[in-house]
Formats: sequence, structure tokens, C-alpha cells
Amino acid sequence: MVEGARLFDPEHVGYLLKVNLSDQQFTDFQQLPPWRALVPAVIDEIIRFTGHHVIAPQTVLVESYWHELEAGLRSRGHDVVHVLLDADADTLHDRIDADPTGTDIRPWRHQHVDTYLAARPWLTASADLVINTTTTPATPATTRIHNHLTKPKAG
Repeated sequence: MVEGARLFDPEHVGYLLKVNLSDQQFTDFQQLPPWRALVPAVIDEIIRFTGHHVIAPQTVLVESYWHELEAGLRSRGHDVVHVLLDADADTLHDRIDADPTGTDIRPWRHQHVDTYLAARPWLTASADLVINTTTTPATPATTRIHNHLTKPKAG
């Protein structure tokens, strides 16, 4: 973990909205405009309150949603570093099957592999750092991310 950083899971904003917007039709939190507005607001408040950087692991497969989230953070004065942990379809399916948690959402996750593959070109183009996790184990991948985040800025 990067010193002075904390982990934030944007899914928790989705859980809050799921309870409070149960009368609305959606299949994914990200479809909800309030989710896309609240995630940057919550991250901003965490940063302001703690003074820490925030790491928010989240797969966003709709390009316009990503731009909305990124703009929401940048408009609040925050730098955004987009890291893409890439993997091929077989690896993704194997990891989904091997994950002991979330067995109830396994089918949903499997269905989204093709969506990920379709989104891969814009995800790769928009990322500041792409790591092929099919061939790069976890420890070297985290080292690459850490080095990317802590390298001195040019200029």
C-alpha cells in the first residue's frame, strides 16, 4: 500500500443506493446517476477528512461512466491515476471460479467477461498504467503500481 493512502470500495455507495432506490429498475449500481455522482463526492470527503490519497478498486466498463467519475474527481481538484489490471478471458473465468467469495454473483461476473473484452480498447487507451495480470503475478504487479505512483513527477 502507498504510504498515506487508504482503500475505498465504491461498491459500498452502491449498497446504500440499492436499499434506498429499491423501487428503481437497474441491474448494476453504475447505471444509477446518483452512484456516479456520489462516488467522487464520497472520495472527496474522505480525502478532505483524512488528508490521505484514496485507492478505489472498481471495474467500470462503460466509457461514459468512467469519464463522469473521472471528471467528478478532477473537478474537485484531485489527480486521478487509472490503473488497468488486464487479463485474458480464460484467466478471468478461472479466477471467478476460484474465488471463494461471491459465489452467488458468479454467473453475473462470468457474463461481464465479454463486456470487459469489448471495453478493453478504450480501457487500455485511457489507463495511465496497464498490467497484464495473466502473465504478471500479484507481487510484481503491486510493485509496478507502487513504483508508478511514487516515481518523481517530471517537470
